[in-house]
Amino acid sequence: MKRRSFLTTSAAGIAGMSLASPMILGDSVVGANDKIVLALIGCGGRGMQTIVNCCKINENVEIKTVCDVNRTKLSDAVNTIDREFGKRPTSTEEMQTIFDDKDVTAVWVATPEHWHMPASIRACQAGKDVYVEKNLSVNIWESRKLVEAASKYKRVVQAGLQNRSASQGFSAREYIKSGKLGKIVTVKTYFMLGGGKFTEAPERPVPAWLDWDKWLGPAPYRPFSPSIVSERGRGGWQHYWDYSGGLLDDEASHTIDLTRMVLGDPPHPQSVYAWGGNHVYGGTSETPEFQSIVFDYGTFTLTADGGPAFKYMYKAPQSTRNNASKFPNWRNYSARVEIYGTEGLMYLGRHGGGWQVLGKDDKIVAEDGAVFPDNDHQKNFIECIRTRGKTNGDIEQCHYSSTLINMGNIACRVGNKQLLFDGKTETFANNDQANVLAKGTYRKGYEIPDNV
Repeated sequence: MKRRSFLTTSAAGIAGMSLASPMILGDSVVGANDKIVLALIGCGGRGMQTIVNCCKINENVEIKTVCDVNRTKLSDAVNTIDREFGKRPTSTEEMQTIFDDKDVTAVWVATPEHWHMPASIRACQAGKDVYVEKNLSVNIWESRKLVEAASKYKRVVQAGLQNRSASQGFSAREYIKSGKLGKIVTVKTYFMLGGGKFTEAPERPVPAWLDWDKWLGPAPYRPFSPSIVSERGRGGWQHYWDYSGGLLDDEASHTIDLTRMVLGDPPHPQSVYAWGGNHVYGGTSETPEFQSIVFDYGTFTLTADGGPAFKYMYKAPQSTRNNASKFPNWRNYSARVEIYGTEGLMYLGRHGGGWQVLGKDDKIVAEDGAVFPDNDHQKNFIECIRTRGKTNGDIEQCHYSSTLINMGNIACRVGNKQLLFDGKTETFANNDQANVLAKGTYRKGYEIPDNV
């Protein structure tokens, strides 16, 4: 089946999924001519890129305030927004200032992961809608608390898992649902990138441009190291469990969430087995240089393999991501998904890249190209603020995907073991240490309450 003929037969189904009638959540509807006022928490590259783009592609949307405890990035953000829109935003190092501002409609959370849930939950409690970057959380319990907060306060929440708005996700889901791929037997996902040895730099005095205590926030206190936070760069915080889940968190969160979507969003798996460690470079990174994870879904397995150890693997270039007629070189594509059915093998890309189904003799029997979905995801968020509709990046489904990331890391952290999982209680049945990690701990003054 060729791409054009497949799209013709499935267009109605795809449109129905992405443009369905809004589900009213109980808040007042914002009119098409009413201005939506955004505030950004976390002024790094990704946060600035996405919020600025959101204002460019949507009408009557503006940025009022930016917030960061990195004073250099905060100043740079003010200057960038002034240059882009001719209007200088206010700035603050206190996110509570944003939550208290009645003019702010929605909060854009693009901090390191350990701040995602505390900031997003507080935003919901303050009556703000939320766009929160991936991976949602550093433990299982806290992203469930955001699901509860979004429901309780009737907030629109969009997770920054933008493949939820990708055309290839909708069409791949329709193809699999049609039965043409046959019965799903096993699914393999990859997050393989190049990297090198990480060695933590010695502690130093906190630089003048950073409020280190606030940056740590809910994480345990430790001395400042320049290996963790960079004045203008990304920093190395993804090498530490307290702030992140490593490359599994950073890269695989996209592929695993997209995979769940095209499979029809299956619930929690029955168990997870994971192996990981620093056996490639032998650095001091707490997060693994390589991991291999298996999730048991009863009738099929889902695996995730990768780490920063493969210099010959690469992401799809922009020329592929932004051209619906191009497909990745699947063999060397760092983020590919392989869905093995009894009737064919589907290769699936993220952030554009599309999908192709191979039958016998490597014959392509169906395909659909796609482009990078950031614009569609940001438009969906603004539309749902106005209509109170459910976002494509539905927070509960994205919580299920985030749970997989945390499950895989927890199984590594407790000694590379198999853990049995109770999906109803979202706890592990055979390991007390795993349950401690599943809930996490919070520094005094930064706790997330049981009753959000």
